[in-house]
Amino acid sequence: MSAHACAALPKEPRVIEMTGLLKEAIVRAAEWEYAPLDDRQRHIAAVILDEIAGSPADAFSLPMPSDVRLLRIATALADSPAHTRSLEDWSIWAHAAPRTVSRRFVSETGMTFTAWRQRARLVRALELLAAGEPVTSIALQLGYDNASAFIALFRRTFGTTPGRYFGAEPTTLGCAPDSLATLSKPAPK
Repeated sequence: MSAHACAALPKEPRVIEMTGLLKEAIVRAAEWEYAPLDDRQRHIAAVILDEIAGSPADAFSLPMPSDVRLLRIATALADSPAHTRSLEDWSIWAHAAPRTVSRRFVSETGMTFTAWRQRARLVRALELLAAGEPVTSIALQLGYDNASAFIALFRRTFGTTPGRYFGAEPTTLGCAPDSLATLSKPAPK
């Protein structure tokens, strides 16, 4: 899809809940050949864009802090979630007191530093799963010693294993070249 067609979409990648309508529209669009869209296809593409634009962010988003020091830490962790530095080490790196970082993380993101780091790893795991990465590779990329520890955490968080989360085929939808919206599985009924 063109950048113009994606103008109404969120500017940042985020996890959203995939509705039945959105899933079926994407399945239909995935069958199209690479060619200019006919009227029917344009309508389906418009439905996809409208469903994405109207979808609230999934509860499993990653809130970013606004404090410059915390944002520096959060950005580094989001970019490379395998980092194993302690809160104290990150605080020194960001030129802030550990207590300040700890308190501000809770007040600005609603979660502790440790919980935020774990969430950052799981958000990255969803991105990598959607891209078709093998589970063992994901576990190692995220800093886990083995796939079993990663799978156990994933199952505790999402109620299923990483291999079953997206079903048989991962789903992604790209708009502009540097934009990726990762779609989550439907909510249980």
